[in-house]
Amino acid sequence: MPWSVAFMVVMIVMITAIAKTARHRNQHMLGDGGTAPHEVTRAQEEIRALKERVQVLERVITDNHNSLDLDRQIERLRDH
Repeated sequence: MPWSVAFMVVMIVMITAIAKTARHRNQHMLGDGGTAPHEVTRAQEEIRALKERVQVLERVITDNHNSLDLDRQIERLRDH
């Protein structure tokens, strides 16, 4: 019986230590624990630029799609 109590105490201490280490690591990775502000700013600018590129690509695709549909409709009218 005393070994099981000692084992439980050791396990509780280990779990607590692992949880503290994981929390510290997550805070560091999320920017709460020392991430440089310029890195966060750079990442935000990169995300903004990527969103703008996606918008341009969406516009090109939809504009191209509309022009192809218009070309098809004109060809159908010529065939009739």
